[in-house]
Order: sequence, then C-alpha cells, then structure tokens
Amino acid sequence: MSDYIKDILLQVHSGNITIEDAEQLFTYENLNFAKVDHYRKARNGFPETVFAMGKTPEQVAMIMKSIYRHSQICLATRATNEHFAAVKNVLKDATYHQIARCITVGKPSGELNKYKVAVVAAGTSDMPVAEEAVITLESLGITPERIYDVGVAGLHRLLNNLACLQQMQAIIVIAGMDGALPSVIGGLVACPVIAVPTSIGYGSNFNGLAPLLSMLNSCASGVTVVNIDNGFGAAFAAGAICRTIQGGTHG
Repeated sequence: MSDYIKDILLQVHSGNITIEDAEQLFTYENLNFAKVDHYRKARNGFPETVFAMGKTPEQVAMIMKSIYRHSQICLATRATNEHFAAVKNVLKDATYHQIARCITVGKPSGELNKYKVAVVAAGTSDMPVAEEAVITLESLGITPERIYDVGVAGLHRLLNNLACLQQMQAIIVIAGMDGALPSVIGGLVACPVIAVPTSIGYGSNFNGLAPLLSMLNSCASGVTVVNIDNGFGAAFAAGAICRTIQGGTHG
C-alpha cells in the first residue's frame, strides 16, 4: 500500500476528513475548470504535472496549489513569466526555470538519486528542450548529466564524452536539423536511448518533422522516440526506466 493511501486512511480514522472527502482524493479534486488527479503518484510514481500552455495564470496557480497540498513536489511545464507570478503569489517557494520554461515547488523524493541519466543536446539551440528534460529529471529525484553542443557536425566533441555516456542507465538525446545524433549514440552505448526531435532547423526541417522521421528510421537498436520538443516526456520515460531497475525486474 502506498504512503498516499495510508495517509488518507489515517486521516479518515482520526476524523480529520470525511469518508466523502477521502473518496474524492482517491479519484480527483474538482476545481470546475480542472479535475486534479491526486492519486496519480500512487499509480505512476510521480504527481500530476501541469501543462501550463493554454491555461490562464490563475488556473495554473490553483492547480499547482491543489497538487502541492498532497505532494512534496509539483512541476509545471511550458510556463511563462505570467504563470510564474500567479503561482508565486500562492506558493512562495516556487522557482521559475527560465530556459526550461518550467515552474517547480518542493523537493523530490530521494529514491532515484543513485541512477544516472544523461541529457545530450546536439546544439545550443536545442537547450530549451534539453533543460525541460533536466528539470523534469531533477523533479523525479535524478541528478542529470548535461552534455550539450555535441552534434554530428563535430563528432570529436561527442567522443570526448563517451566514457561518461557508457555509465548511464538511460540517455536522452535531443536534436533538430537532420536528427542524426540519436543513431550515433545508439550505436555506442548499451543503455536505452530516448530520442527527442526538436523544431530547430531551416525550412526543410518542417518544424521538427524531418528529425522525427529520421529518428523513427534509426538504424541503431534500442533507440525510442518521443514527440517533437517533448523533453518532459523523454525525462519521464527515463525515470520510469530507473524505477523499473530499482524494482529489480531487470538490469
């Protein structure tokens, strides 16, 4: 039984909350404009993450406040300075990560801190997506290894980091333009490689479609691909890999 479930049952037993309130916490909290899934950590190992794009600053602030009441950490992605100002009004310890466009509040669990995940970016222009992955990994409790600007135009830069890469439990590889870097790394390491195409590139990049197709057609075994610019999704997948290793099911 998870700590979250135990906490709810103890609160019912002590009379701090009603059975009806407990039932809502096992499903979701209805904010009218959003239904906040407080049970997600028990199911997936990490609380619900707020995708801020398209939400008003006030909505993001209310959702994060709701999540943080039940979790020791909360993360919002694709957030603006306006979103952060509203969150800061209700959660004074919130931090805005400008390059990553993420808001965090709280401290992560330490259960995954022994695992190693590298975030490799082909170019400096890919850093916003890379930093979204970094902040997500840190929120999961994983300390990432940043390796930036090591694209295929100068492979000697990548090879200088090969010994480090071969020690990782997972590697997130972020590239725009032709999207070739994940295939190169996939042929050099034994761990899972999670490829992230970015919308960085000239016209024939087609806002990330060209590197997405290149990565999907990778000739290197063990390379999997997430959606365009989805640094969060890649980091969450890497966290799931580490959690599976922790559970002793492989590796």
